[in-house]
Amino acid sequence: MAKSMQDVLKIIEENDVKMVDFKMVDINGQYRHVTIPAENFSEDTMKNGIGFDASNYGYAVVEKSDMVFIPDPNTAVIDPFCQIKTLSMTGNAMIIDSPANRPLAQYPRNIVLAAENYMRTEGIADTMLILPEFEFYLFDQVGWEVQPNGVGYSIDAMQSYWNSATQTKGVIVPKQKAYHIAKPFDQSYELRSEMCMHMKDAGIEINYHHPEVAASGQFEIEPQLGEMSKMADATMWIKYIIRNTALKYGKTATFMPKPIYGEAGSGMHVHMLLLKDGKPLFADDNGYAKLSETAHYFMGGLLKHIGSLCALTNPSTNSFKRLIPGFEAPVTVGYATSNRSAVIRIPAYAKSPEKRRFELRNPDATCNPYFCYAAILMAGIDGIKNKIDPHANGWGPYDVNLFHLPDEEKAKLQHLPTSLGEALDALEKDNDYLTAGGVFPIELIKNFIKTKRNEVSELSKIPHPAEFDKYYNL
Repeated sequence: MAKSMQDVLKIIEENDVKMVDFKMVDINGQYRHVTIPAENFSEDTMKNGIGFDASNYGYAVVEKSDMVFIPDPNTAVIDPFCQIKTLSMTGNAMIIDSPANRPLAQYPRNIVLAAENYMRTEGIADTMLILPEFEFYLFDQVGWEVQPNGVGYSIDAMQSYWNSATQTKGVIVPKQKAYHIAKPFDQSYELRSEMCMHMKDAGIEINYHHPEVAASGQFEIEPQLGEMSKMADATMWIKYIIRNTALKYGKTATFMPKPIYGEAGSGMHVHMLLLKDGKPLFADDNGYAKLSETAHYFMGGLLKHIGSLCALTNPSTNSFKRLIPGFEAPVTVGYATSNRSAVIRIPAYAKSPEKRRFELRNPDATCNPYFCYAAILMAGIDGIKNKIDPHANGWGPYDVNLFHLPDEEKAKLQHLPTSLGEALDALEKDNDYLTAGGVFPIELIKNFIKTKRNEVSELSKIPHPAEFDKYYNL
């Protein structure tokens, strides 16, 4: 990886790079980009950046919306999906000021860096390591329309059980039976291996990839633990690689949490742990699940703020079609060991002290990863600073399958929001932990809530195809 301007110039020369591409991130967590010829790339580019209009990226800035994007040489990587040799970099957005530029506080990458800095200045830890699991679907065909005279969608995956009557080769996967299924049923093996090779070339180490539960083309790729801010960058690149490699093979990839009714949804479980002076802070042989008091306080912060967190970790209306009972998705505010029905799960297989951790199971990849990861850290810091004990607050540990509890016991449990509107209500009431240390600007939170409420309102006005099934002939 490049460390300086000279390293970037060396990469350009050695690889005969023709174009340099700058990838920025909008409020929804999507890439935008600007490209310049390689011969125009200079030290001035690294110092003074590339101009852009922040308002077109969804940021409601108090200052004038003209900003500059400053590339980070550490993110330089050859883009494998460009026919013309292209070097790609991401970086930070700055406000044009005199005598020096200053960071745009609302820009996602600046927020995740601010959260890490807040963690260090408060003396909590030096490093947060995270591991997001990327679940996604690969379809052979997708189409949709939202018109006054027609609202609907169609999807197809050739291996799916619904093609059993027409699939000429008989390679059909039964409903909800695809987990770890092998060839010939695993027809996208080479595709996913190529994805992982591209990730490795970009400096992202991978643990494994495999078919997931849903028979209609659901899969998972899991990277190795990495520093939070670097993993936020990696998350954007992983999604970029998955989508573009799928298109190369004539398929389409989606991280939509619940694209298929009646099959498993796609989440982005986030594993996490803290280090200080190189030592793990979450390990304690005498604690529950061998986790330390610090780890439990961190979990307490997550569970206390889980309602408002959902607005940032699950920011689509479709997210809450996944967070329902019966599909290994969490709906209950609680923690447990090796229990997929609780929103926080402690993996029993992470036995060594440096690997002891827990995972937050509600997030999905429709989130802006910079907002998601920074918010998780800020909730955890709040838990540590205020010593929020999850057990004392009645959040577990739940070492039983929560879906199988008697109804009277279920009635005692706290639950995640059931809609994006509920999550936005929670964020509106509970955001002090995010604004601590100036990490999340209140202007951004208000603008984010406004943007997402507009989405909820817009979608609520569109007739649903299933409504015709229920109500057309009443």
